[in-house]
Amino acid sequence: MKVVITDWGFPSLDIERRIFAEHAIVVEEHQCKTEDDVVAVVASANVVMTQWAPVKAKAIAAMRSCKGIVRYGIGLDNIDMAAARQHGIPVRNVPDYCLNEVADHTMALLLSLQRQITHTQTLVRRGVWSIVPPQELAALRTCTLGLVGFGRIARLVALRAQSFGLKIRAYDPYIADDFFSARHVEKTDFSELLRSADIFSLHLPLTPETQHLLNAKTFSMMKRNTLVINASRGGLIDTAALCEALEKKNIAGAALDVIEEEPLMPGHPLLQFDNVIVTSHTAWYSSSSVGELQRLAALAAVDFLLK
Repeated sequence: MKVVITDWGFPSLDIERRIFAEHAIVVEEHQCKTEDDVVAVVASANVVMTQWAPVKAKAIAAMRSCKGIVRYGIGLDNIDMAAARQHGIPVRNVPDYCLNEVADHTMALLLSLQRQITHTQTLVRRGVWSIVPPQELAALRTCTLGLVGFGRIARLVALRAQSFGLKIRAYDPYIADDFFSARHVEKTDFSELLRSADIFSLHLPLTPETQHLLNAKTFSMMKRNTLVINASRGGLIDTAALCEALEKKNIAGAALDVIEEEPLMPGHPLLQFDNVIVTSHTAWYSSSSVGELQRLAALAAVDFLLK
């Protein structure tokens, strides 16, 4: 039995090696960057584990004896799911780790942006000392938080935000009305959420339907005081449209842990705005979440092999 790990960004793979050794599973470790890199290593794999490498149609077609693909993470956008289905290869993610970490990070971004912490600090470093913040600042308890998607992370964000007195509205057409009301969250449609939210937070997977969900048209529907938060998937936002909305002051700011193209390069247009916070895709991380991700992914691989 053989597991091929296409790429990984952890301090070590000791957790996986230990779990696989218990079952006499051979593991090959690589750091693939391109799909051709993946093609070159997966032909004999019984299970493929991947973190960021592109596991697309050509790579999946090269898998000759694969029982399953495991993604280190929640999202599946680096895997061609249609191609996997076509070749009869099941795909698993790790949906149960880092939920609280991402919810905490979302709230940290929200509070820092809304209270203008980083913007004010930038001014202080420039020698500007003012007891009045640089932009208009509503009392947080008077604001409406709009959640796009109401899955597990969004629900944890709602629970945290309610402790600050925020009114919570959410859009998710796949969840029943009583599920919202039981959590003291108002269900609404997407257009109304765009028009009413003071703080707009994204909690969706990246799919063809959600790609560039926030674009020039949707930004134009927001209030000028709206703050945008994204700790979900970078491709949910059209970056060029976001920069234009910020430039024209059609929205009041943005806090992002994910960007369409990562890493964010020095001199990127987003970095010119003092009312933008960017963190480097760290929302998932804590000292315990890393090991949990590795353990659960390895167990998923073992499950594929021992079925």
